[in-house]
Amino acid sequence: MSQIFDALLRSETERAGNNPIVQAEATELLRHVESQTAANRACVALLDRHDPENDGAGNMPFDKETAPAAADTFDQSATAQRPSYDERSNALNQFQSLSATISPNSRLVSLTDKESAPAEAFRLLGVRLRDLRQTRPLKKVLITSSTPQEGKSTMAANLACALSHNSGERVLLVEGDLRKPSLAQMFELGHAPGICEWLQGANDLRASVYHLKEADLWILPAGRGPADPLRLLQSARLPLLMDELSKTFDWIIVDSPPILPLADTSVWTRMIDGILFVTRRGITEKKQLVAGVNALDSRKLIGALLNCSKSTVYSNYYYKSSSVA
Repeated sequence: MSQIFDALLRSETERAGNNPIVQAEATELLRHVESQTAANRACVALLDRHDPENDGAGNMPFDKETAPAAADTFDQSATAQRPSYDERSNALNQFQSLSATISPNSRLVSLTDKESAPAEAFRLLGVRLRDLRQTRPLKKVLITSSTPQEGKSTMAANLACALSHNSGERVLLVEGDLRKPSLAQMFELGHAPGICEWLQGANDLRASVYHLKEADLWILPAGRGPADPLRLLQSARLPLLMDELSKTFDWIIVDSPPILPLADTSVWTRMIDGILFVTRRGITEKKQLVAGVNALDSRKLIGALLNCSKSTVYSNYYYKSSSVA
């Protein structure tokens, strides 16, 4: 996470001005977060070497010399369990298609400004995710942040659009934030029924998942949230839903609630393969960064992304991805 460390350090330095004491405290705290995350990953790698048959999460241990063989084994296993082309096509044909309205002023740069630097950054992120799953199972990716207003929903939507663009892959965007959903509004879908109605048994899956023609991806919106979203998420139906969707789609991008102070994200993390952690320049505070990193499962944390960096002319909207685990 060295790049995100450097970016946040610059942000804290600018905020502190010329106060050397505040700058020193910010530097020390950010270094502590980075070193702690690195130590956690080193510990996981050490456990993998001692127990090569089971890493506690069902993932194949990574070793530079055996990585090609591991990738071959995973590919063969995935192919054996993957439904046939006809089966997947039939499953997709059951979902209704919608014509989403994409405003030119929206932040969906992967659709509205495909030649821009931000759109290219999302395509690069997609390439890196595809590279990662050559050595580990990676289909269900969770996008989260420490607190609200850090850009996780916009990040999730743009990543899903970038993954589906001219790739031939079936990409599903899941609106997992049942408390303050924003994806349906982003695509101007109105109050379309979705995951809440399905979990409560009010709708079947055919009436909950939609194909967005303009983006060439599918979306499972939140729908109308209940009074107690956490209780609904803890339903035994949710793991069954994710397993069923995994049979049909190549990628499932989940926009989850922020980590702090809600417990909703911990429910989602049990069902996904990897986590992307979003921070935002000028918004994410030091203590929030520390608490957010500590709350994540280090085995599933695959990268961190910085929103609103000033290192580009796109000062209001730019993301920079860190090195991935």
